Amino acid sequence: MQTGTLISLALYFILMLAIGLYAWKKSTDTSEGYLLGGRQLHPAVAALSAGASDMSGWLLLGLPGALYVTGLVEAWIGIGLFVGALINWIVVAPRLRQQTIAYGNALTIPEFLANRFPDKATTLRVISAIIIVVFFTVYTAAGLVGGGKLFMTSFAGAFGDVGMSDYMFGIWLTAGVVLAYTMIGGFLAVSLTDFVQGCIMVVALVLMPLVVMFGPGGSAGESLTQVQPGFLDIGYGLTFIGFLSAVTWGLGYFGQPHIIVRFMAIRDEKDVSVARNIGMTWMFVCLIGALGVGLAGRAYIARNGLAIDDPETIFIVLANLLFHPLITGFLLAALLAAIMSTISSQLLVSSSSLTEDFYRLFLRKDASEREIVNVGRLAVLLVALAAIVIASDPESRVLGLVANAWAGFGAAFGPLIILSLTWNRMTGAGAAAGLVTGAAVVIAWIALGWNASFLGGEGVYEIIPGFIASWLAIWGVSLGTAAPTPRAVPAN
Repeated sequence: MQTGTLISLALYFILMLAIGLYAWKKSTDTSEGYLLGGRQLHPAVAALSAGASDMSGWLLLGLPGALYVTGLVEAWIGIGLFVGALINWIVVAPRLRQQTIAYGNALTIPEFLANRFPDKATTLRVISAIIIVVFFTVYTAAGLVGGGKLFMTSFAGAFGDVGMSDYMFGIWLTAGVVLAYTMIGGFLAVSLTDFVQGCIMVVALVLMPLVVMFGPGGSAGESLTQVQPGFLDIGYGLTFIGFLSAVTWGLGYFGQPHIIVRFMAIRDEKDVSVARNIGMTWMFVCLIGALGVGLAGRAYIARNGLAIDDPETIFIVLANLLFHPLITGFLLAALLAAIMSTISSQLLVSSSSLTEDFYRLFLRKDASEREIVNVGRLAVLLVALAAIVIASDPESRVLGLVANAWAGFGAAFGPLIILSLTWNRMTGAGAAAGLVTGAAVVIAWIALGWNASFLGGEGVYEIIPGFIASWLAIWGVSLGTAAPTPRAVPAN
């Protein structure tokens, strides 16, 4: 293990913990401060926090790995995500920021739904909270798998004296640091660390493809076209079902609680457009960089007669092969940043659901603000431990786990969030039907093996039937039940 790499990683961990301590001093006295940072996020922080918590380890592991195996055709996933994110910022962000305040100053998505549909308040809070905790535990596990793979690939054998494999050591270390700053500093700590992590990620994703392409032994020029037939053809071997399964990743954005909660926390509705421009620019650069890592990395490996066992580790392999140890540490910190930014956001949203939508709702209605904050910290720990158990299999695929959780949220919450913000005729019964239908269809689709495999194989991505079924359930049940009593909400 290189000392320089360790120094870079150690500095990164120290910075994350320092931000956690700063946030602890600033915003953890009340539940609104702990869960939403007091709704005072700067637009740049909100933008990069939404982006970094969205991209996760799949941006540096899963997507480059898929491109490494298949070629440019996998770029359709990134295209679908970019379009979906843009629509999310335009349609959902300003309305959610405004309506969560108008409907009782809701601090969580389940609480907003309960306030929006008071006749089904308890039902909606319980169902949505269960879905959030279940799918976020799986999603968090995907991030921890990325942390395990990082240490297993980069530091093989280095931690044998601690009584566990390098993979499990990576999982525990990643989880430990994330738990520290999330439990201490809450939403503000998560958002500020996301901002720093987003900056690190974009620098790394610009730097690495350039070095791989044009550095010593690089893969520029004809090498990229000689890897395999159709490697640079975005339509090579693409079927209609494969195309739909890729681009419909974008549908998932509307229902990702850890992303849309950033919209709720922006300091002013007028700042949404500024945050959107910053966030979409950041996302475009990062996606292009991830494409470059996968494509150029495959050409580099082929040109230099090398081989890797796990395509999802191509970023890690290149970081170790091509850079000075200090820079390698920075690049690995970028990977950890992608992983940790998402894990921390997911843990906090899961914690908020457990505290606000279970503990306060059923156990301690009159709990003090300090008690709620402390229970939230305990909930973060419990969800993390469950995710560690799921992530303990080193054969897990990051992209596969992310795809399943992304579809679950997108189908259950996507149509629900869009329609609750834009359709006054929607009813509480329709909302509950959409939640249950979307989640159930996704789970059934996966269980029956009808879903797409993004590293080979055909199938329909489970978000497609889930999203459609949820939308139809909301529409049909809402029209079949009594119209809700009109409620005045300030115009957008």
